[in-house]
Amino acid sequence: MEISMGGIFGVASKSNCTLELFYGVDYHSHLGTRRGGMAVHGERGFQRAIHNIENSPFRTKLERDVEEMEGNLGIGCISDYEPQPLLIQSHLGSFAITTVGKINNMDELLKYVYENGNAHFQEMSSGQVNATELVASLICKKDSIVEGIRFVQESVDGSMTLLLMTKDGLYAARDRLGRTPLVIGHKEGSYCVSFESFAYLNLGYTDYKELGPAEVVFVTPDGVRTLAEPGREMRICSFLWVYYGYPTSSYEGVNVEEMRYRCGSMLAQRDKGSVAPDIVAGVPDSGTAHAIGYANESGFPYARPFIKYTPTWPRSFMPTKQSQRNLIARMKLIPVRALIKDKKLLLIDDSIVRGTQLRETTEFLYQSGAKEVHVRPACPPLLYGCKYLNFSRSKSEMDLITRRIIKEREGDNVPQEVLDDYADPTSKRYSELLEAIRRQQNFTTLRYHRLDDLEKSIGISPCRLCTYCFSGKE
Repeated sequence: MEISMGGIFGVASKSNCTLELFYGVDYHSHLGTRRGGMAVHGERGFQRAIHNIENSPFRTKLERDVEEMEGNLGIGCISDYEPQPLLIQSHLGSFAITTVGKINNMDELLKYVYENGNAHFQEMSSGQVNATELVASLICKKDSIVEGIRFVQESVDGSMTLLLMTKDGLYAARDRLGRTPLVIGHKEGSYCVSFESFAYLNLGYTDYKELGPAEVVFVTPDGVRTLAEPGREMRICSFLWVYYGYPTSSYEGVNVEEMRYRCGSMLAQRDKGSVAPDIVAGVPDSGTAHAIGYANESGFPYARPFIKYTPTWPRSFMPTKQSQRNLIARMKLIPVRALIKDKKLLLIDDSIVRGTQLRETTEFLYQSGAKEVHVRPACPPLLYGCKYLNFSRSKSEMDLITRRIIKEREGDNVPQEVLDDYADPTSKRYSELLEAIRRQQNFTTLRYHRLDDLEKSIGISPCRLCTYCFSGKE
């Protein structure tokens, strides 16, 4: 499955932080594939480097810049869309800024800034305005950086988490409903701010504070000051745990790997007595932990019937063309025929989006001699495209296998109550949808993780989770 969005990291230190910044940003490489960048501030003022990382990892592209950059303050990002961080000169002074999020009301906000003094923006090669540049211009419409950040949080339809660096320190702001995480680490003489909580552990930092929704803080080498208190309402993305969070990360105190074990365990409980596979396997890498949880609960052995070849194929979503991604996904998985031939396999993947890759994987198992292939996606059927995060390159909900099948069954304009019925695991339509997917994909059986079980496996209050892509409920 190709899903990516972006990650950010920042450091405020009493000594040169460039190397730490470099490694901290690099630990976010699983979150994006297009651009990587760093900006630092020190005795030589602001310095910045941005590179295209589509065909080469962040580390190889930016290691030379690290030798030339020097500063005790720094921010950086892995971005799937716009080049960043940006350096801005304004009436609020000079600053660097990097963001993670999605702006749905771009045209409305552009109109606002044009009417209030902005003459122009740089146009990216995609023909769009750089979202981070738009955020910077919105901040500059106010009399202080904090007011500007609050204005952005209130104005953006979607989500917007950001790091902003002045010569004095870093402003860190989590988006208004906390859809994405932002955490602070601390060690003597230094603080860091990170999307992923594990990114600073090997750099010697310990957990200091997790920002609440809409919280804004100012970070210097000497401390962290809260400038805007956290809001009460939260809608953190449930898909963080299912798929794109790294196993070593924790969000809201819940570790990703542990949650995936619980998820697999609950899938096994639902299956009890209905299947008897010879082995349980995860589609590497994101299905692996779910499969371990299933095997531990069910007592059926866990095994690896195919191994991912990672030395030269690190990420399946690197190329921008879907056909190329499918080819790379296929090239990466090497079968272990001894574990497949004449075996009944139960296979867990993080999700089914288009269905292309999983169908090919299933065919490839049958060709290698598998007797049965039972499939258990680790989340409910994806019925809606994400409105809140830059989550996928899909342009249309019709890319989703579920929506294509619903369209075949119901026609073009499907009423909301019918879609709600398809999302209900106890309904006839839901059963029929699963059977249609099972037939199309040629699985022996298919059972998705239920939404109520998913919420339980995360373990935080359901009203604080966003499950829009499964339920359509905001």
